[in-house]
Amino acid sequence: MHLFLADLILVTHAIFVAFVVLGLAAVLLGKYRHWCWVRNLRFRLAHLAAIGFVIAESWLGMVCPLTVWESRSREAAGGETYSSSFIQHWLHEILFYDFDPWIFTVAYTTFGILVLVVWLLVPPEHPRNKKI
Repeated sequence: MHLFLADLILVTHAIFVAFVVLGLAAVLLGKYRHWCWVRNLRFRLAHLAAIGFVIAESWLGMVCPLTVWESRSREAAGGETYSSSFIQHWLHEILFYDFDPWIFTVAYTTFGILVLVVWLLVPPEHPRNKKI
C-alpha cells in the first residue's frame, strides 16, 4: 500500500509540474489562438500561486512536501529508493536532476518572472457581475 501511495504522490507531483509549465505555454498559445479560457482569473491565480509556492520553497531552502511524502512512503514500503515500478522510474527521470540547489532557485525565479510578464501581456479577465 505504501508503494502505491508513493507512486500516487509521484504522479500528483508530475501533474503539478505539468500544470505550472504547460499552463504558461497554454496562456501564450491561447493568446494567439484566441482561447478565452486562458484569461480565466481563477485559472491564472491558481497558476500564479503554484509557481509562487515553488519559488518560495526554493528561496527558503525547503524540500517540496510532495517529495518528502513520497520518500517517507517509499521508506515505509521497505526502504527501497527505486522499485521496479514503471511510473516511479520514468517520472523520476523526468522530474529530478542532479544540479546544485542554487541553479533550481534561479530557474524557478526566472520562470516566475516570466509568468508575471505573461500576466501583463495576456491579462486575465475579471469575472463580470451578470444580472438576470
